[in-house]
Parts: sequence; C-alpha cells; structure tokens
Amino acid sequence: MDHELKIDFRRQRILELLAQEGQVKVTQLSELFHTTPVTIRSDLAALEKDGYLKRVTGGAVQTVRNFYTMDAQQRKSYNLEAKTAIAKTAAQLIEDGDTLLINSGTTTLLIATELKKRNSLNIVTNSMAVAVELASCPTFRVLLLGGEVNAQYSFSYGNTALEQLGRYKADKAILSIDGIHSQAGITTYHAEESPICRMMLERSHETIVAADFSKFGFESFSNIADLQRADYYVTNKIADADTVAAIEELGKKVIFAD
Repeated sequence: MDHELKIDFRRQRILELLAQEGQVKVTQLSELFHTTPVTIRSDLAALEKDGYLKRVTGGAVQTVRNFYTMDAQQRKSYNLEAKTAIAKTAAQLIEDGDTLLINSGTTTLLIATELKKRNSLNIVTNSMAVAVELASCPTFRVLLLGGEVNAQYSFSYGNTALEQLGRYKADKAILSIDGIHSQAGITTYHAEESPICRMMLERSHETIVAADFSKFGFESFSNIADLQRADYYVTNKIADADTVAAIEELGKKVIFAD
C-alpha cells in the first residue's frame, strides 16, 4: 500500500471509529495504526479542517457534518449506548398525563420508546418516526403536524406545520438538537426545522434538550434559541466544561445519564 493510500485508509478508519464511539483518543489511534502521535494529530487536523471532527484535549469528537453523511441505519446506531441512557434519563422527567411537543431526531425517537411506559400522554410531533412509535399506545393521543416533508429525515416543516403547532400549549417540549454552545446557544443542522423547534420552546412550560456529549461546545448551522430558553439539558458526560458552566450559571440544570 503506497503512502497516500495508507493515509486515506487511516483517516477513513478514524471516521468509522468516530461513528461507532463518538470520540477517539490519540494514544488509542497511535497504537491501533502503529504510528506516532504526531502522525495521528496530523490526521485529526486534516479531518477537522474538512469539518468531520472537532479536536479536543487528547483526541477528537464527532461533528454534525460527519453524522449527517451517514445513512439512516448508521445514524440510528451511532453512539447508541449513550443515546439510550440519555433517553431513559430524559423520560424520567415526564409524568403520566403530560402534554408533550417532540421534534425529530434519533435521540427523541429513543425517548419515544421509553415513553411507552407512561400513561395518558398527549403528543404533538413533526417526526413521522415518533408518531408511528407512539400511535399504537392505547392511552396516548398523538398528533402528527402536517406541512412540507423532509423525506430523507422523516419530518414535517413549513407554514402549515407552524400554524397547527401554534394551536397547542404543552407541559413539556423534548428537543433533539445538534449543537449546544456557550455563545451560539441551541442550534440545529436542519434550517427548515429550526422554526418548529423555536415554537415548541415558546409553546411549552418546560423544555428538555437531549443531546450526547459531542454536541456540547459545537455550533450547528441554524440557530434555535439562547441557552436560557431550555430548562433541562440531558447528556451522558461532560465534553465542553465552558458550555456546561454557562448553562448552570443561567440557573438551568444539566443532568448526566447513568
């Protein structure tokens, strides 16, 4: 294998490991590829320049760009253990009889699965997958917002969806998002869904943001709201201490899943 092919193979393998684990360590990669830490840092720098990862102390974490280049099945399996723990913890904040607004995302879909353990929930969602997951529960009322459809990611959006959403008030909103940043606030990869998320914040008494650690300290494409607009941030571990500190200084709660 010539030099260039070795580099391409190594960097592709790094991206695959990120997709599986959500993070990589320089020492781990150096041992795996039998190369120096300097070479690995060069690989990570090149991949960061292309937007595929974010370097952190001792390694790197997944970015939204890399996540959204995966196919649907890969996105569902990415960081699955962490997202399942987050889903279980977030679901504990929901009580029987609550009215919920839920956006689209792999994490909110996992939360929806956990919500089947509750009774008498009222759910308004723009996620087709969430609606299908919960519609079979006999004590639930599920409303799927109409409007334009993003077929690739299975959610509705646009003026019709916003008009329908504006008719409802909820106890809690549950949002799966792509970026949580101390300065940029709460952001999403999907610009067309950001007005939906923003209205869900406005139309609920409390908001739960559910996101794995790789989303902290990261700014995605489209702004949703300032950090102070959400009440609970459920994640699996600290990745960006500055963002966690900024949330807590606002009097909001960061909850770490078991």
